[in-house]
Amino acid sequence: MQDSFDITTLIFIVLAVFVVWRLRSVLGQKTGNEQPPFDPLARRDAPPVRPGAQKPDQDNNVVRLPGANGARPEPAVPPAERWKDYAEPGTPMANSLDEIARSEPSFEAGSFLEGAKAAYEMIVTAFAQGDRKTLKDLLSRDVYEGFERAITERERRGEKVETTFVSIDKAEMAGAEVQGRNAQIVVRFLSKLITATRDASGAVVDGSPDTVVDVTDVWTFSRSLGSRDPNWQLIATEAGQ
Repeated sequence: MQDSFDITTLIFIVLAVFVVWRLRSVLGQKTGNEQPPFDPLARRDAPPVRPGAQKPDQDNNVVRLPGANGARPEPAVPPAERWKDYAEPGTPMANSLDEIARSEPSFEAGSFLEGAKAAYEMIVTAFAQGDRKTLKDLLSRDVYEGFERAITERERRGEKVETTFVSIDKAEMAGAEVQGRNAQIVVRFLSKLITATRDASGAVVDGSPDTVVDVTDVWTFSRSLGSRDPNWQLIATEAGQ
């Protein structure tokens, strides 16, 4: 009986080894259709690359700064209409915009104004919050020093500013100029804000936390044409009419 048990056990062991060997021989083969390992950082909206398909152009993932490759694509609209709704043809402002576009063909008035609106809201909010780091990246040295002095004086008095943007109703170019490689564009902002200044005790000493006010600001942005830094800096501010 002991011999029978040993023989039966041996048969099962041999069968088990055979099955494992067959499974390894099949599952271990590569057919060329295997999926790549899951990458949690990969873009999930990218289409899969089919075997034999042409690889996508790697330059599609490169953000080229204005003038970085030296290419000067043809404008999408005739030059006479390029600044339509922004500047009258033949005016000094239109001529300056032409000069900017000659140095940086990717320059577009509409995109610039959208960026200016974003910078306007960011700067006003950062000033109210006393966020010096954000301001330093967006302002020229002279303007930053003026803002920083105002923040320091406000902090010395123990005051805090509360500012809420209701809307930016309009942002329009009010002037443009190119001097050498330096370009300047003046933008007039029409906005609605709720702003109030409170003293150390929390009492309102300026403005109102419940009143929407119309604000007009005229800001001048500057940038060195051809620079690898795509950002425009705020170099002057004034209250508009």
